[in-house]
Amino acid sequence: MSDVARWRADLMRLDRSSWPEFLDAHSGLPGPRANLALAAAVADLADAELTDALLGSDDEYRVLCGAVALGALAAQPGVAARLRELAADHRWRVREGVAMGLQRLGDTDVAALESLVLDWADDPEPLVQRAAAAAICEPRLLGTAAAAATAIEVCRRATASLAARPPSMRRQSELRTLRQGLGYCWSVAIAADPGPGLAAFRELDERDRDVAWIVTQNRRKARLARLVEDT
Repeated sequence: MSDVARWRADLMRLDRSSWPEFLDAHSGLPGPRANLALAAAVADLADAELTDALLGSDDEYRVLCGAVALGALAAQPGVAARLRELAADHRWRVREGVAMGLQRLGDTDVAALESLVLDWADDPEPLVQRAAAAAICEPRLLGTAAAAATAIEVCRRATASLAARPPSMRRQSELRTLRQGLGYCWSVAIAADPGPGLAAFRELDERDRDVAWIVTQNRRKARLARLVEDT
């Protein structure tokens, strides 16, 4: 039985009204790692009422769980706008919950995810762009050339947006977070379809210091280093 299945079984033995307290007790926080398996189990079982309650909490882990649950519903009217707000949240674990939730959408409707992340890639908010890249640059979602092309395009747009920002803005925390995300997302997207991925990657203008950093970080990833050596 997987960790997610075990947590799901534990939750199903409890009255739903006691779930928030159960999450508090088993969140893994404070600590270096939140309990993401439990968050996934909650998302498997949560209804709209519980999801709203979790998102309305002041507790970071509860909101993370709510974001994961909400992400799978992003194709429904009004949900994407709410997720966009969460994607720009000041709490990084909440933002990770958004990316995880959107990946759950991709598991069932990759076309809907592709449409959303392409839209978010052009968002003026760097954290929303980062969420788009993190959501689509997941190996399990990139099994087709179309999905891989979407991931590359999201990375390309987000990188171009970063490069277009004036140097005086580059040290803002939101832009640093976007840069950090692009420092690994490119390699995931390229590995899914190396031909067009490498072509787009090699077009990046490394005269820009942040773009050069992104290129260097991705080249260090084993998945990309092997491809570069073979070409």
